[in-house]
Amino acid sequence: MKRIAILGAGTAGTMMANRLHRALGPRGWKVTVFDQDNDHIYQPGLLFVPFGDYSPEEIVRPRDYFVDDGVKLSLDGIESIDPDAKKIVLKNGDTHGYEILVVATGSHLAPQTVEGLTGAGWYQNAFDFYSLEGSSKLAHKLKSFEGGKVIVHIAEMPIKCPVAPLEFAYLAEAFFTKHGMRDKVELQYVTPLDGAFTKPKAAAAFGGMMAERGIEVVPDFLVEKVEGDKGENGRGVITSYDGRALEYDLLVTVPPHRGAAVIAQSVLGDDNGWLPVDKHTLQNPDYPEVFGIGDATDAPASKAGSVAHFQSEVLTENIIRFTEGLAPLPEFDGHSNCFIETGHGKAMIIDFNYETEPLPGRFPLPGVGPFTLLEESRINHWGKLGFRWVYWNMLLPGDELPMDHRMITAGKWA
Repeated sequence: MKRIAILGAGTAGTMMANRLHRALGPRGWKVTVFDQDNDHIYQPGLLFVPFGDYSPEEIVRPRDYFVDDGVKLSLDGIESIDPDAKKIVLKNGDTHGYEILVVATGSHLAPQTVEGLTGAGWYQNAFDFYSLEGSSKLAHKLKSFEGGKVIVHIAEMPIKCPVAPLEFAYLAEAFFTKHGMRDKVELQYVTPLDGAFTKPKAAAAFGGMMAERGIEVVPDFLVEKVEGDKGENGRGVITSYDGRALEYDLLVTVPPHRGAAVIAQSVLGDDNGWLPVDKHTLQNPDYPEVFGIGDATDAPASKAGSVAHFQSEVLTENIIRFTEGLAPLPEFDGHSNCFIETGHGKAMIIDFNYETEPLPGRFPLPGVGPFTLLEESRINHWGKLGFRWVYWNMLLPGDELPMDHRMITAGKWA
């Protein structure tokens, strides 16, 4: 029996386990996927928990429900990886060999890397919304929040779902407006980027919407430290390396992200724990039997669920080719698309890749839509909400979706 080991049973790992089992199981390949618990979190739902739209229970389901019957799921945790011996050691001491390794260990929050962030005020006046604990505690905080200075903050890039902080700012503005307290809240969007987003056309659109809604964008802010109770009247203070200090009554931060510790501690990972891969083939340059997918890699694509889906199509084909002694194809173009909640029952969509920035147009059917690119609409909002069903029932099982893994320029205009 030939063995494929997949590290991580999140979005990317679950999709790949199911796809590879169906493609290679009949050819004598056994697929095993490894993780450390049985809780699969629908991460796009974390954005909605603070505002009471989803409960934590609605976005967590068991991992084993989504893994095909022919796939083995191990939840004993990974202790170490020896790529030279092609061996995985589990926390219970068991060892597993492999002929092909797929790294899908995701990205992980590292708030402790920002001086003071997890000190005074953490989960009192400073929160993340990228974890189940953080989003749940932030929901409780917002129920009793009476107004003041609110900072939505990105510590550094890369992060999971780069548009989520934008979404949070827009939804917060809508939330405070709905509850009749918008005039009591000062909103700032504080980012290490030179604008609201990385791509010029999208940055202009998002920045313009921020200005319209009275959200001040503070760019080029590289955080040095956070002091949860050092400001006037016990406010928190966030300070940048260039000396700028911003006070807050509520800080909603996206902490630094790192790769999985087990990857960082192995010879596979770079300094931050990401797996180096060819950005088009997703193959590791040093160990040809090792491939990466999703948030776990150093590929310069967005760390988003849509990217993992598009990568899974390319990676499945390249792993099949590897089993046949063929070179991988450089088919992944960095394609990403994201729904962006803009509040007040509307949303945008952006669609882009390594070479082409987000452009206006119609999506997914050129000229027809029904979704609008770089333009607010209510149908985009309903598409965002409807994606949860698609995620649980089609994406995770690894079913084919009616969408090309390559970015299509038809229906878009400069």
